Amino acid sequence: MNTSGTPEKKVNVAVVGLGFMGLMHLQAYLASGSARIVAVCGNSRLPINGILPGITGNVAKSEDMNLGAHVRVYRHLEELLADPEVELVDICTPTPLHPAQTIAALQAGKHVLCEKPLARSSSEAREMVKAAAAAPGFLMPAMCMRFWPGWAWLKEAVQQQTYGKVLTARFRRLSEMPRWNRQATYSGGIDIGGALFDLHIHDTDFVNFLFGRPAGVLSCGVIGGTGSIDHVTTQYLYPGGPAVHAEGNWLLPSGFHMSFTLHCEQATLDFDLARGADALQISEPDKPLTTVKLEGTDGYGAEIRYALECALQGRRPAVVTALDGVTALEICEAEEKSIRTGLLINL
Repeated sequence: MNTSGTPEKKVNVAVVGLGFMGLMHLQAYLASGSARIVAVCGNSRLPINGILPGITGNVAKSEDMNLGAHVRVYRHLEELLADPEVELVDICTPTPLHPAQTIAALQAGKHVLCEKPLARSSSEAREMVKAAAAAPGFLMPAMCMRFWPGWAWLKEAVQQQTYGKVLTARFRRLSEMPRWNRQATYSGGIDIGGALFDLHIHDTDFVNFLFGRPAGVLSCGVIGGTGSIDHVTTQYLYPGGPAVHAEGNWLLPSGFHMSFTLHCEQATLDFDLARGADALQISEPDKPLTTVKLEGTDGYGAEIRYALECALQGRRPAVVTALDGVTALEICEAEEKSIRTGLLINL
């Protein structure tokens, strides 16, 4: 808390793309205390007199949002990037737009927080990393699970071997087709990579976060009508252990399910979003089941606060880096190849 009587430094933020994820990020900025939303950019759903209508996603429904009458509204990214007041650009547009928009923002001297995946291909993402290395600002992929309540706890528990070594790990992320992508995806209008690249990538990234890059992957799945992969189950290969697999899909008729189960030497760690406040439970031999009480309901707030801290302190993000975004794509590409060929793919 600032007790000096002087105004706290804030980061001037612009959000590009005002769909469901754009609204989730805006909500987190408004709650942070370290951000000043100075501009937004989109080609539809623009605020009127500072009020942006809510939208329904696969996780929750956002309410109408009051951004304030001072917020500047742009329809073209180049106009926003010419705004000298903007310090951090948050890109929440469809995946195929990420590379060009991110590189343009970096070359304009802005920090960039870019929604996952960074790009549709790892080769495009590497070009983004090159641009970031040559720019004064940073590039941070918005891999929110690294900040999610229960999942951030898990990273520390695994790293510290609080319950001994991990023997097996299972992750599940099941959803209905996101409402904001249905028409574009099923009509073949844009290639966002299906459930594999748009949803399952969260667990692929978190597996890499916990255990490092796997030696290979063996995947099976369901290929949808447009050729995208709408269901994936992957075994990540770690010679000597642990045994790790993850499942993701867009095949639920409705709703959203997210869970993990890790069997460690001394306990089983189980998270199920459907349990609400009791989501994270620990089972140990000869002890009653315990519940870990978690702070917060999602990882967006912590993710946004971390990006703002990095901008304020002039340092590049370390919890998740631009190279992490490339690695997640490389592993997902191997999973896609495994599904389409039926082969084990080495990394």
